[in-house]
Amino acid sequence: MDTNVFRTFVSVVDEGSFAAAAGRMGISRSLCSKHVADLEAHLGVRLLVRNTRKVTPTVAGLAYSQDLRDILARLDGATEAVKATTTSQSGALKIGSPIFYTLKVLQPHLLDFMERFRDIQLQVVLDDGASDIVGDGFDAVIRIGNLSDSTLHARRLHSVRILLVAAPDYLGRSGRPEKPADLLRHDCLHYTNLPGNLTWPLRRGSRTIRQPVRPSFSSNNTELLHSMALNGRGLALLPEFIVGDDIAAGRLSVLMTDYALPDLPVNLVYPSGKLMTGAMRSFLDFAAGLRLS
Repeated sequence: MDTNVFRTFVSVVDEGSFAAAAGRMGISRSLCSKHVADLEAHLGVRLLVRNTRKVTPTVAGLAYSQDLRDILARLDGATEAVKATTTSQSGALKIGSPIFYTLKVLQPHLLDFMERFRDIQLQVVLDDGASDIVGDGFDAVIRIGNLSDSTLHARRLHSVRILLVAAPDYLGRSGRPEKPADLLRHDCLHYTNLPGNLTWPLRRGSRTIRQPVRPSFSSNNTELLHSMALNGRGLALLPEFIVGDDIAAGRLSVLMTDYALPDLPVNLVYPSGKLMTGAMRSFLDFAAGLRLS
């Protein structure tokens, strides 16, 4: 039954009056009387003795009201405990994030978060793969790229530029690609988490081209692809936050600028059905205020 029925009965016992109990519960006297009558009918036991001056519990009614009072107190305590987890800025928080993105972009902000929220036990798992958020026990993960799972909530953090790059010594040996079809004759360092079956996305104006490539090396780790590109092993598609310093220093060159790659969104993704703890809410609000690049 509705817990309000139980609370109404306990209030009648405490107040000794339907009118007073109705005022305490914020309901009409007739509804108060109906709640008690429904409870008695459900139990098949008379719980109250009514007269013109006072309402008193029967022996069964008194014992039942005492049991209900204990049960309702425990229920209220459990409810308050759960509410506390959604407001308290404390507790454990498990976040997944791509390796190089964390080290190059997110790390200083994580230090700021830890300083601001000292009672949150933050765990960051570095993983370039598409982690199973629910199965692996994550509160949230950071994902770079367009999302396909509509059962998840996502908060957009920012976008990243993707650049086609190669080392000068590779270009000296193999020449510079000028158009998408040229990629077929080059050594391509392929990121296996990239959508599409061995194709690279290139954009000219409003048109996106899915150019087939023949990888000479493939990996699901951007740091390894970055190292291969720096050592002249081929062309690579890499985020600007990874290669920006190398481009500025001349260790890598940007190629085919007429065919800019589409920017990729960076999202903080979290399960839709999971309890929003205070720690998680603190991280979401913190992430929303960041200026990342």
